[in-house]
Amino acid sequence: MSSQFAVAPQAPGAMGEDVDPERLLTYLTDLGAWRDRRKVELDELDEACLRSPDRDALTPDVMLSMTLWQAVAGRHDLLVATWDSGRVLEPERRRLTTLIWGRLDQRGGQGSALAVSLPEACRLSDTLAGSLRARLRLDGAEPDVSARVRDLRAAVERIRDLVAAIPAKNRASAEQVLIGLDRRLVDVADRAKRGADVGGLLPALEQESARTERDLIVAASQRAKAKHDLTTARQRRDELAARGDALQRLAARTVGAVTPAPTLAVPDVNALGEPTGSDVDAYLQRLDRVEAALETVHRAYSAALEKREEFAGQIRAYASKAAALTGDAADDAAELSRRAEETLQRTPVDLDRLAALAAAQQSYLAAHERAGSGRSAANGGAAREAVRR
Repeated sequence: MSSQFAVAPQAPGAMGEDVDPERLLTYLTDLGAWRDRRKVELDELDEACLRSPDRDALTPDVMLSMTLWQAVAGRHDLLVATWDSGRVLEPERRRLTTLIWGRLDQRGGQGSALAVSLPEACRLSDTLAGSLRARLRLDGAEPDVSARVRDLRAAVERIRDLVAAIPAKNRASAEQVLIGLDRRLVDVADRAKRGADVGGLLPALEQESARTERDLIVAASQRAKAKHDLTTARQRRDELAARGDALQRLAARTVGAVTPAPTLAVPDVNALGEPTGSDVDAYLQRLDRVEAALETVHRAYSAALEKREEFAGQIRAYASKAAALTGDAADDAAELSRRAEETLQRTPVDLDRLAALAAAQQSYLAAHERAGSGRSAANGGAAREAVRR
């Protein structure tokens, strides 16, 4: 059943598994749509939070939601780079599933580390967004009671699965929370069947179940991060190797698309060799440094591509604005727009020239607006001379 809100797509395969290209493409397409839709939702939630009297209580969840979205968006970039328009053989397909199921290692609220996989991050984002919408009352018309009870049952079952994954010695408190939620849900469902008005009971139960699920997912991720053993070290090394390969492709695409492009080298995690039981902690620390270096490289090359898109948007916006001009001013502005568009179509795009032409368009339009309809012929000649230069 479709939803009016973003719902994370089902991730294919498992860590390092070879998956059919069609399933991978479907997931990448759906993940891109989820990313774009969730960004719009988060912007709306952020604005609503700023207006809410409960802003201080809501802000940590909004910040965590933004952090998760950024982590998913960054991993999506690497997946697309690895996908390489479908030119993927078995090694690339295995790297894709490694990137999908590998840890994102993002920082959550209050400095806590979230060692979550991409599917877990998307699921946590869905949970947080639903909780925030309920607390901010942004869902629009209230759904019927039976639908809300059905959603609560699904949430409680997910919580039950998360509680079962907690080590037995640490499970008692979480089990008590689960029992409490289960009892309240049964009570609400029974009341609703008898025809009682349960509208006042549902919001608190919905919010508590959402918060509980969120907290259990975060706790599970923190337990995963605490496992400093050989299995974790090897898994992280494979994940970082896949990220490094994806970054190599992203770097090559950036160098081919823009100039000047960054000249950062992509670290080779395989140079660390195999971890051993005697130095696994030191090995994990070295992996941390490699990961930080990979993140620096990722930001640098992504930023260069983003500059191209930013200048392209400016240039076309100025060209649209200039279309309303007449006479010499129209000719001058059209020439600037033509040169800017011509520069934009070259490969690689000269970012410095593009920036200068965008600035020239902006300056010319601003000067024309200041001068108004009485701009002198001398000003027009000076502008044309600027175009010729």
